[in-house]
Amino acid sequence: MPRKPVTLYRFHLSGHSHRVELFLSLLDLPVEVIDVDLRKGEHKTEKFFARNPFGQVPVIVDNGFALADSNAILVYLASVYDAERRWYPVDPAQSAEVQRWLSIAAGPLLTGPGYARLVGIFNAKYDMARAHATARQLFEVMDGHLRVGSAFLVGALPTIADVALYTYTAHAPEGHISLEPYPAIQAWLRAVELLPGFVPMARTEPRFGRP
Repeated sequence: MPRKPVTLYRFHLSGHSHRVELFLSLLDLPVEVIDVDLRKGEHKTEKFFARNPFGQVPVIVDNGFALADSNAILVYLASVYDAERRWYPVDPAQSAEVQRWLSIAAGPLLTGPGYARLVGIFNAKYDMARAHATARQLFEVMDGHLRVGSAFLVGALPTIADVALYTYTAHAPEGHISLEPYPAIQAWLRAVELLPGFVPMARTEPRFGRP
């Protein structure tokens, strides 16, 4: 008997939503996708607040269990559906390294390339210069780390750290941030894109927020 699909509430241009959609695909799990139109305020309705009081996507429902926050969802899915614990290693040192990158995904990845992208394609009211400076510092560290390490952020195999960092890095050009100075990051992006089950997020041309 086929297992019940995981329900994913997402916005199709949300990098946070995409990291969950990507991981569900990498795990080859059946998914029911429900689009939430942020531009129409569908995430601010009473119905959606019942799923996530913070009014944010993504949210998943798995066998009656509802969970918000993209990084928490990655940890949950890896813990439940990856019996080999490849995506979220049991080894304490590797697990801590994964958690460190998840914190980076929630910090400078968001406030750097994430905010720059919001300005670039949605004309959001963030400081573009500060976002670019944060992105440069982050990408210099990431590029240096990948130059001396393996193809992925933690160890020789992909983990949820790579899933969490991929989307806003790959879509940095939508915030007028070039990836040309970072060859190791470009190689890492290609390695993620070659993983079985990889699915891209829709790309848009940057319209606003030019430096």
